[in-house]
Amino acid sequence: MGKPLRPFFFFLVIIIHAIWEPRLTIEAALSACKNKCGSLEIQYPLGSGPGCGSPRFESSISCSPSNDQLLLTTHTGSYPVTSISYAASTLTVVPPLMSTCAAMHSSPNFGLDWSSPFQPGPSLFLLLACSTSAPSLTYKGTPLCDPINAHLCSALYTCPSVTSLGLPLFSPSNSCCAYSPANLGPHGDLDVQGLRCAGYTSLVSLGDVPTDPTRWEYGIVLKFGLGGVDSYNFAVACQVCQRSSGICGYAPPRNNFVCVCQNGVNTSSDCNGQAPIWNRAATHRPNYLLGFSLHGCSWWVMILGLSFFLFK
Repeated sequence: MGKPLRPFFFFLVIIIHAIWEPRLTIEAALSACKNKCGSLEIQYPLGSGPGCGSPRFESSISCSPSNDQLLLTTHTGSYPVTSISYAASTLTVVPPLMSTCAAMHSSPNFGLDWSSPFQPGPSLFLLLACSTSAPSLTYKGTPLCDPINAHLCSALYTCPSVTSLGLPLFSPSNSCCAYSPANLGPHGDLDVQGLRCAGYTSLVSLGDVPTDPTRWEYGIVLKFGLGGVDSYNFAVACQVCQRSSGICGYAPPRNNFVCVCQNGVNTSSDCNGQAPIWNRAATHRPNYLLGFSLHGCSWWVMILGLSFFLFK
């Protein structure tokens, strides 16, 4: 090979890498899509990580590195998801520093990102150990506390752990505010510190004994949705994909729908009759194994070319 061809040779190798490196990354991410994380089933629109589920949930929902816990991540932290109802489009999270009858803590704010597809669900918040009397707590002049549920504060204050908040056992309930529906404020936060309260809890259910806080179900219920018409018609395509034992995902940068099959093939339709060697999607994108093979070949071409350049 003459010297004038050497720059062309290295330019060709760079082009090969530019084509296959992003493709390898995308295929590797899609191959990691899971239909279960810990004990929870993962269905559309939720996903286990980038490239899985709906692109609207990518920054919010992921499976932990150990694959044993589904997590909701917002600007205030990451929270374990304990249950999901796809029929009701809700999930429940339990912030680690949220108080319960068994353990009460000083709690940081809980917040949702404005751009996320989540909204507060039918939870009942109780603000605890507030320095301002409950009837005086307001938001833009509107009282926050619901006097109808004030008896829940009295019941919770019978828990021995209330002393962790600096309150005596059977403390007067006027330092507790039953807060429902929950308005998370202009920044999307339950502003515990701004309301001058030490902590909070959230109730999903009062159980079979409404007066016994040890039997209550604690957690924050959040509603989720796609926020209007799905421009990629994911919902319809995903039903077909899931019936063929596929996992719904998407391929950046255009976020086109992808059905991820168990044999490693990614298609634009379903997993019925898909061979494990070549991706039969409309774009005919090669699967992970083929991408890896070509990626490896381009490295060998670069190494041989560099040796030729240096030692010729």
